[in-house]
Amino acid sequence: MQINPTVRSRILRHQQTTCEKLFWRCLRNRTFRGLKFTRQHPVIIDNLEGKKFFFVLDFYCSEYKLDIEIDGDVHNEQKEYDQRRDKCLEFKKIKVLRFKNEDIVNNIDWVLKEIEKCLKK
Repeated sequence: MQINPTVRSRILRHQQTTCEKLFWRCLRNRTFRGLKFTRQHPVIIDNLEGKKFFFVLDFYCSEYKLDIEIDGDVHNEQKEYDQRRDKCLEFKKIKVLRFKNEDIVNNIDWVLKEIEKCLKK
């Protein structure tokens, strides 16, 4: 049985990593450039290769169709999955930016500047 995307998103919101919590403080309540971000945002993709997919985006800004992913160590072992996922999101015209946990902890200002650069394009 497949879990409902909304239910999965709610579960993930309650299980945020320390880095996700830190980053969320920079985005929530329109504190970053006045933009509305949601965390653990469900996206359903229909009819891609005749299948239905759903993904949960770490941080999503619908105005710019921008997904910001905070990658922990597990992503070192699932690079192919992440690449396929990113391609599916591109199909929906969603831009994906990925940052490592270390970037959030050690250089959050750089991360925010990189997001700014992406928004200006």
